[in-house]
Amino acid sequence: MILYPAMDLIDGKCVRLSKGKFDAKTEYNDDPRAQAKSFADQGATWLHVVDLDGTKAGAPLQAAFIQASVEGLGLKVQTGGGIRSLDSARQVLDAGIDRVVIGSLSVAQPEAMGRLVQDYGSERVVAALDLVMQDGAPFIATHGWQSVSDKPLAWACQTMIDQGVSHILMTDISKDGLLQGPNVALYQQAAQDFPQLKIQASGGVSSLDDLRQLTSSGADGVIVGKAIYEKRFTVAEALEVLC
Repeated sequence: MILYPAMDLIDGKCVRLSKGKFDAKTEYNDDPRAQAKSFADQGATWLHVVDLDGTKAGAPLQAAFIQASVEGLGLKVQTGGGIRSLDSARQVLDAGIDRVVIGSLSVAQPEAMGRLVQDYGSERVVAALDLVMQDGAPFIATHGWQSVSDKPLAWACQTMIDQGVSHILMTDISKDGLLQGPNVALYQQAAQDFPQLKIQASGGVSSLDDLRQLTSSGADGVIVGKAIYEKRFTVAEALEVLC
């Protein structure tokens, strides 16, 4: 199982939001390169970066900065935030980022995902499905978690498969940034229903026990942010559990 330590960036600083709310922000590090180097030194191979400035603006703003922050560290990077057009996605990939993470666009224009897969390959494209639980069923949230669509998770997963997408990032918004444990059942069900997808679990991880539960969920990877910054465990300790 792949560990994706997370860096959420606002004004070039590492922060975390609770439930995606910009007014519930905690700053952790004003040196993203030093933070990325710490992750790499502990054995991380991937880094998950969210351009929160881009999310708010509706266009990616920090792709070049992100790439410069990890240059020479041996980390692969996937990044998202504000990528709401095909041109924006291409801009991020052409800047040298290993994978682009796309949320709202994947729901609004699924065919754009297919074009990206065709042009760049499925390993460089991630569909980010941010989820709100309604009557026990997951539905897709869009536009920086500010809107909830009428599209259920199952529709989105099948649509992405039809477009050739293989990497899916699933976040239960109600869990994000709260350190109350991940929605393991969500990932178990999705992995059972769509075994051809490589699912990245996101939201709620608070302990090494949470990671142990996720290893049997069927998810291919897990994104961890706040638990690392709050020193619940280290990247090195997480890797021992996951690998």
